[in-house]
Amino acid sequence: MTDARLRTPFSKQAGIDVPLICGPMYPCSNPELVAAVSEAGGMGVIQPISLTYVHGHDFREGIRYIKSLTGKPVGMNALIEQSSKKYHQRMQAWVDIALEEGIYFFITSLGKPDWVVKKVHAAGGLVYHDVTERKWAQKGVDGGVDGLIAVNNRAGGHAGGKSAEALYTELADFKVPLICAGGIGDETAFVKAMQLGYAGVQMGTRFIATEECTASVAYKQAILKADEQDIVLTERITGIPVSVINTPYIERTGLKAGPIAKWLLKGNRTKYLMRTLYALRSMYQLKHASLDQTGRKDYWQAGKSVAGINIIEPAETIVQRFADKLAGVM
Repeated sequence: MTDARLRTPFSKQAGIDVPLICGPMYPCSNPELVAAVSEAGGMGVIQPISLTYVHGHDFREGIRYIKSLTGKPVGMNALIEQSSKKYHQRMQAWVDIALEEGIYFFITSLGKPDWVVKKVHAAGGLVYHDVTERKWAQKGVDGGVDGLIAVNNRAGGHAGGKSAEALYTELADFKVPLICAGGIGDETAFVKAMQLGYAGVQMGTRFIATEECTASVAYKQAILKADEQDIVLTERITGIPVSVINTPYIERTGLKAGPIAKWLLKGNRTKYLMRTLYALRSMYQLKHASLDQTGRKDYWQAGKSVAGINIIEPAETIVQRFADKLAGVM
C-alpha cells in the first residue's frame, strides 16, 4: 500500500509509490536496472538506443523482457531532435511500439514534444519534458506536456546552467509537476529537493553504482572515488557540454570542440551533420567504455551527485532508503 506521505502530484499521476525516476542513460540503462527501479516503487525509464544498440534487444522484445521482470509502471525516453528524417521515423515507430506494449509514461528531450504528446495523450498516457531554462519549458507546456524535468547544473549528461533552487523559482508558475534532475546522490539531497517544492527527483549517476547496472566495475568504482571537482564539462561528445569524470582520457583529448567543429556547429545546415558525426563517434566510444572491465577505456559520464555516492548496492535498497527518509520528515 502506498505511503500517503510519499504522494505528490507526480507520483499520483504516474501511479508509483516513490516520487523518484531512474533517468534514461546512454549507455547504462540496461533492462534489469530499469525493471529493478520500477519494481522497488520508483519509475524506471527505457532509453531506446541503450536497449537496442548497447544491450542487443529488439525494441519490442526488450520492452517485453523488462515487463516480465516487473508488473509496475515503466517509462520511455523519446529523444525528439529531428537530426535526420530516418532517425525521426525510427523514434516515431519506437513510441508507437511502446504504447502498444503498455508504456504510458514518456520523457521527451531535445526538441518539440507536441507530436509525442498527441500520440501519448490519445492513449491515456503522460509526457514529461526535459528542460534547462524557461524558454524550453514554455515550449513544452505550449505543446501540452504534463510535467517538466528540470535539469540543473549538477546533472550528468547534458547539464543545465542553473541551480536546482533557481530553476524551481523560474518554473514554478507553470503549475505542472516539476522533477529535480541533477545532484541527487543520497537521501539528504533527495529530501532537500522535495522540500524546495519539487514533485519528485530524477537520478542517473546514483543508479549506475548499483548491482543491477551492467556498467563495468571500473566505471562504478570511478563514481565511488570521484568528488564534485572531478566532474567536468566536455564539448567533445555531442558538441554541447556534457558532464563526465575527469579521467586521463579526458585530459588527453581536451574539453573543447575544435575550430572546424565549432564553425560547423554554428551553421543552420551543418550543425545537425556535425552533431550526428559527434553522436556516432561518441555512441561507439561510450558503449565500449561502459562495458570495458579493464578500466583502460576511461570515458565515463557522471554528475556531481558522485559526492554522495560511496557504495555499490541494489537499486531496491536505494529506493527504499530514500522513501524511508522522505516519509520520516513529511
